[in-house]
Amino acid sequence: MRWIHTSGPTALDRLRFGVLLVAGVMLVGTSGYVVLGFGPMDALYQTVTTITTVGFREVEPFGVAEQVYTIVVIIAVVGTVLYTFTLAVQVVVEGQVGEYVGRRRMDRAIDDMSGHVIICGWGRVGRAVAHDVRMSGRDVVVVDLQRDRVAGIPFPTVVADATLDDTLRAAGIVRAGTLVAALSGDAENLFVTLSGRALNPSLFIVARARQDDSIAKLVQAGADRVVNPQELGAARMASFIVQPHVAEFVDVVMHERSLEFRMQEIPVDDGSELVGHSLRTADLRRRGVLVLALRRVDGSFVNNPDPDLPLERGQVIIAVGDARALGADGPS
Repeated sequence: MRWIHTSGPTALDRLRFGVLLVAGVMLVGTSGYVVLGFGPMDALYQTVTTITTVGFREVEPFGVAEQVYTIVVIIAVVGTVLYTFTLAVQVVVEGQVGEYVGRRRMDRAIDDMSGHVIICGWGRVGRAVAHDVRMSGRDVVVVDLQRDRVAGIPFPTVVADATLDDTLRAAGIVRAGTLVAALSGDAENLFVTLSGRALNPSLFIVARARQDDSIAKLVQAGADRVVNPQELGAARMASFIVQPHVAEFVDVVMHERSLEFRMQEIPVDDGSELVGHSLRTADLRRRGVLVLALRRVDGSFVNNPDPDLPLERGQVIIAVGDARALGADGPS
């Protein structure tokens, strides 16, 4: 996990501070002996032997000033070293060394990601989205403010406030492909959307909305799609009442991963073999692919498209068929 904000300094933070204190005492001690007339190396040696209390002889004859200064150094360093040693034991006992190493490893994993999906909010919606996205083979990074809620999940995580730019940067927002704003409040999702769009203008953003009034605001803030889970759930329940067989078929095709028959989109991009063909000449039906619709470059849909309609770059074919025929990058 990657932690950005915490309620207070951890034992590891205090240990770092203690080490800095010890280093500071050594620096001040060495400087003091130099002022008293010691050479730089003799001053450092005298400081180290004093701090470690090894009992070696003084490198220079001590007068009253040197004796008083040494007493001050010993008193100052004993408390500092004991404090630092206590913190070191606490860090080891609490397992924070292993935790720190694990965080650093996860930080590197996030830094190596590109085109991944950032999901802000590990509630019911966020968990469902993460599960389906992972099944599609995309990398996922989860952002949530509650450490206990994301403990042990099988995704890289950033434990911090998702509405802050630094948090999104820690999740790799500048390299991400998609941002999902699935926090519990519409205001928080609005902030996440604004920040995500500002940090990565090419980002595809899907935002959750609880209130209908928030949909237009989220779109204006930069969301490409806004989803109201309550409305979708109500529509799905109604479809099971009105058209139960159709609803169940759509569920099976869209969500049943164990079946080879599914619905998928086939992009007609620069590297696609479909460019320059029509649906008829591409002969997708023979490959076990049934074309349901075609999305034009301008975003409009053509339902049940004409087989002789030419396929152009930037279009997307919506099809149902065998998963092996559809493939990850289109029909084989």
